[in-house]
Amino acid sequence: MRRARRSKVDAFIVMDVMEAARRAEEAGRRIIHMEVGQPGTPAPAGARAALAAAMEAGALGYTVALGLPELRARIARLYDEWYGVDLDPARVVITPGSSGAFILAFTALFDAGDRVGIGAPGYPSYRQILRALDLVPVDIETSAENRLQPVPGDLADRDLAGLLVASPGNPSGTMLDRDRLAALIGATQAAGGQFISDEIYHGLHYEARAVSALEITDDCYVINSFSKYFSMTGWRIGWMVVPEDHVRTIERLAQNLFICPPHASQIAALAAMDCHAELETNRAVYARNRVLMLEGLPKAGFDRIAPPDGAFYVYADVRHLTDDSRALAAEILDRAGVAVTPGLDFDPARGAGTLRFSYARATADIEEGLARLAAFMAAR
Repeated sequence: MRRARRSKVDAFIVMDVMEAARRAEEAGRRIIHMEVGQPGTPAPAGARAALAAAMEAGALGYTVALGLPELRARIARLYDEWYGVDLDPARVVITPGSSGAFILAFTALFDAGDRVGIGAPGYPSYRQILRALDLVPVDIETSAENRLQPVPGDLADRDLAGLLVASPGNPSGTMLDRDRLAALIGATQAAGGQFISDEIYHGLHYEARAVSALEITDDCYVINSFSKYFSMTGWRIGWMVVPEDHVRTIERLAQNLFICPPHASQIAALAAMDCHAELETNRAVYARNRVLMLEGLPKAGFDRIAPPDGAFYVYADVRHLTDDSRALAAEILDRAGVAVTPGLDFDPARGAGTLRFSYARATADIEEGLARLAAFMAAR
């Protein structure tokens, strides 16, 4: 059978790294995981208990397409708690992970052939989802001087229908302050474009908190998820906030594309939002790991980095070591037993000279991983 042109998306390389690490573990090796962008902790205890009780109480069937009203209301309250934003729960849409939110947002905002700007380096699935929807991803090459985030000048003469920005970013962990985020929103809107803010790593900050686009404007889409701060990657539950006059559009799309988000995950997510002490304990582990990474990576020879403000990644320039980051990552896995991600996932043009290191695992693993990396580099 023929395959559609738009189905020809690139592989997600980190998943290939994960598979290589799995095979090594199956062969009996102990692998330190610095490749995968997910917490090493389970969903909060309160979330698991709430779901267990709900499963005993009755069937978990379809919910309405926009999600459980009580969960939407609780998320709206979160915006007041975190940002001081008074948000109407009617604007909150529960989605099957942030991936479901991207599909809904791109479908609602753009027509086939539209050009959508994304920062490079950036989360690779942005590019592939856009392509699969017959949209044109436009990589905006960011600079170390701008801490790997776009600036308004990068948008000139791009003919963009929209811009997607992540702060904290993946793979960099760097953030935009209020003025820089406002400038990007203003430049996008002045050019007639739609602004999408990926805020999936909000809550995971180590000095100043992240700024939400909703603190600046209501005329945007904001996407978030329970995967990172709430430690619920495999539960596939996220949310988006849209302008009031877009809610019905999103509702119709969600009804047909997804029917509804997973009921079980919505119940767990609602309970997770009140597990503050456990979640902050997790964040304290990441904060400690970040300090270790910022000390240990340069000592090992990975010293060209933009220090991360949030998330749980360090993105390193390794052009002084290799022009093939995929081969270097494979060598590190083979010789050091540490799984890291080649930058090709995040920046097709320059990623052959970069690596991403995740510090989302237990502190003991991070300490061992750094020791292994130092030994590997010393022997190389």
